[in-house]
Amino acid sequence: MSPRSSAGFVLVTAAALTAALATPSLAASNTPAQLTQSIASHESHTLRGLAQPGKVNATVSSTNWSGYAATGSTGAYTSVTSSWTQPTVTCSSATTYSSFWVGLDGYSNSALEQTGTEADCIGGKATYGAWWEVLPASESAYSGVTVKGGDKFTATVTYTGSTFTMTLADSTEGWTKTTTHAGSSGFKNASAEVIAEAPEVGGSVASLANFGTVTFTGAKANGSNLDTFSPNEIVMTKSSSSAVRAQPGSISGGSFADVWKAS
Repeated sequence: MSPRSSAGFVLVTAAALTAALATPSLAASNTPAQLTQSIASHESHTLRGLAQPGKVNATVSSTNWSGYAATGSTGAYTSVTSSWTQPTVTCSSATTYSSFWVGLDGYSNSALEQTGTEADCIGGKATYGAWWEVLPASESAYSGVTVKGGDKFTATVTYTGSTFTMTLADSTEGWTKTTTHAGSSGFKNASAEVIAEAPEVGGSVASLANFGTVTFTGAKANGSNLDTFSPNEIVMTKSSSSAVRAQPGSISGGSFADVWKAS
């Protein structure tokens, strides 16, 4: 080998070694970056920019939610559940976020009890995680779990008459997390939601990560398919225009697909 070739070999090897040392766990396990509590503590899932909130069995728009919300009077809903496959996000250099969850309340009031997953692009890298939240507190990350694109999830929120139980199960990775909470102050159990979202980060609605398509199945409220309650369809639009960010398809038998359109 010539001196010039040898020098080139040393440079390439040093660069590769530096990259490996910078992310040893990722290099060893091929596990994507995972949500940390330091990231989660800046996130929230409050509904923003809802247009025509008084409508029922209608299509409405929001600047951060996309999916379906069954609405009713106080005490109408005591459980909500759905399953989905964790999307694999397509990342560029931009920092973007996306979340997928089920919850009670939140559509027509400031209460919300929910659990779900997220797929973000932070520093150009895919970051996945699982969480629960009870407003007005911020998101809390589930610790000691691994989330990957393609994992199969089922999320459930149930009100038992005194507390809310939020359960998230990853059948692919083989873990289940359950949190019990008294709920938001002034909760009404007046809505049940299955949602894809651009979460609020640091007080502002985030750019929406390109999650492609997420398909929710087995979406139920009070044990019945969500569509039997004539839920509102929520289309996510940009705050400055009517441009669509995420669009749910029609719901049937408790199943619907939600498609990313723009950040």
